[in-house]
Amino acid sequence: MLNDIRNNLKRLVGKQIKFRFNGSRNQVEEFNGVIDNVYSAIFTIRLLDSNYVKSFSYNDFLIGNLEIIS
Repeated sequence: MLNDIRNNLKRLVGKQIKFRFNGSRNQVEEFNGVIDNVYSAIFTIRLLDSNYVKSFSYNDFLIGNLEIIS
């Protein structure tokens, strides 16, 4: 399952994507970014409105904390 998520993200490296992150205490953050790098345990997203880089684990997708929005 995690390998499928990792492989799907590898295909999206360099493409502009809109994300929704469901954080703690019902805080929802939406942001536009580009998947920068895909590593064995994490991946990084470079935000478009700044040069800030966020890192996430593949489990964030698996449990639904991070979503790709069309």
